[in-house]
Amino acid sequence: MENKVKPKKTVVDAFVEGARNGFSISANSMAPNVMFAFVLIQILNLTGLSDILGVVFQPVMGIFGLPGVAATVLIASFLSMGGGVGVAASLYSSGMIDGTHISIMIPAIMLMGALLQYMGRILGTANVNNKYYPQLFAICFINAILSMFAMRLIVSI
Repeated sequence: MENKVKPKKTVVDAFVEGARNGFSISANSMAPNVMFAFVLIQILNLTGLSDILGVVFQPVMGIFGLPGVAATVLIASFLSMGGGVGVAASLYSSGMIDGTHISIMIPAIMLMGALLQYMGRILGTANVNNKYYPQLFAICFINAILSMFAMRLIVSI
């Protein structure tokens, strides 16, 4: 049997293939999450639940210099990082949070984003024992909390 040598890809071929893959990920994964986030915020606003969430979470979120409604960003981030970013963008565009609030939350979104999805995709696939899930999630939450404290200090300088 002969070994067939695959032709080398050119830089342009590699770039085009990467662009196609990136577009596919964006269209199939990120866009639906962001769309979900905007719809979620609209539902919360129309039903008045965002006001209730704002009041309920104000004491906790106030520790970080955030309005109570900012908790919806972190809740959405737990489900989907893109969703958390989408909720933040929606709250920003409606004037409920400002750039400083987003600056405080961005590291937390990244540190705990999509934990629920990763639980199935990574921990489940790697056969991590379920008894370790709480500790793994706690590490992410603690890191997110510490990052919000750090960002609050940084933006106040």
